[in-house]
Amino acid sequence: MSQDRQLIGAIDQGTNSSRFLLFDAECKLVSKHQVEVEQILPKEGWFEQDPQELVDSVRECLEEVGRGCAGEDLKRIKGIGITNQRETTILWDKTTGKPLYNAIVWCDMRAA
Repeated sequence: MSQDRQLIGAIDQGTNSSRFLLFDAECKLVSKHQVEVEQILPKEGWFEQDPQELVDSVRECLEEVGRGCAGEDLKRIKGIGITNQRETTILWDKTTGKPLYNAIVWCDMRAA
């Protein structure tokens, strides 16, 4: 593997899972990791998720790809793209950085 090999990462935090993918300059997949996320359905038509679980699942994906790179120097990552769940809403406390409530997922009837 070339020492000057540049890499690009992609974070995809979706409704059912989080994943991180790492590509080389030729768009070949170098490594990936995916984690399922729990869906909370407290009432009919309500769809929530634990915000901290969403953050932790992305962090786990990043860490696992880092461990699985078999000697790849992660300093060669030149950029990371991020995609997330359309209109899912989370309110965070600006002082503590903690979520105020579960994420209201885009397909929840309260988000209509």
